[in-house]
Amino acid sequence: MPVHSRGDKKETNHHDEMEVDYAENEGSSSEDEDTESSSVSEDGDSSEMDDEDCERRRMECLDEMSNLEKQFTDLKDQLYKERLSQVDAKLQEVIAGKAPEYLEPLATLQENMQIRTKVAGIYRELCLESVKNKYECEIQASRQHCESEKLLLYDTVQSELEEKIRRLEEDRHSIDITSELWNDELQSRKKRKDPFSPDKKKPVVVSDILSHTLWIFTLCSALKIAVSSVGGGHAAAHDAAAVHI
Repeated sequence: MPVHSRGDKKETNHHDEMEVDYAENEGSSSEDEDTESSSVSEDGDSSEMDDEDCERRRMECLDEMSNLEKQFTDLKDQLYKERLSQVDAKLQEVIAGKAPEYLEPLATLQENMQIRTKVAGIYRELCLESVKNKYECEIQASRQHCESEKLLLYDTVQSELEEKIRRLEEDRHSIDITSELWNDELQSRKKRKDPFSPDKKKPVVVSDILSHTLWIFTLCSALKIAVSSVGGGHAAAHDAAAVHI
């Protein structure tokens, strides 16, 4: 008996514990449901707050962007004006000849100009000297050519005059012989004819021919002397011929 009562007591305690656990589980499940419902409501509120916050932040960002763009535009205009003023100031310095960016290249250009001017002067002197030497060579060549032509002309004229003189001497010799023959013939005819005869013919006089021949001979001699003389040969020959004439 007492053993049986102990077993029953244990079973009763176990049953009671199970009921307590079930009650606790039901309580916890109801609490979980309440928590979930409250969290859902809180999530809905937070999503609405997030949208408003995002919209607010978007507007703030847009305003900030517009402000930044305006500031950037203002800074860009200011920078442009400053750069323009700097360029104008630099231009005025360049016009006045005071800008270092202008003076340094200008000094280099002036130095190069002086060097090139010096080289050009030396080249000019060399060109003038070359032209002078060429001129002197041309003058010397012209004088040598003139002398050679003069000698050639002298030889030609001398040979021609000698040939003429030879022919004149031959003509004079033949004329002398002819005149002697004519004189002999005239003397013989004179002896044959009456000196008082009206049809007496005048003898041929060769004095004109001889004088002409003598003049030619004298002219040739004067020409020879004039050609052989030094300096003014042609003028001397012309004067000698004019004096003889």
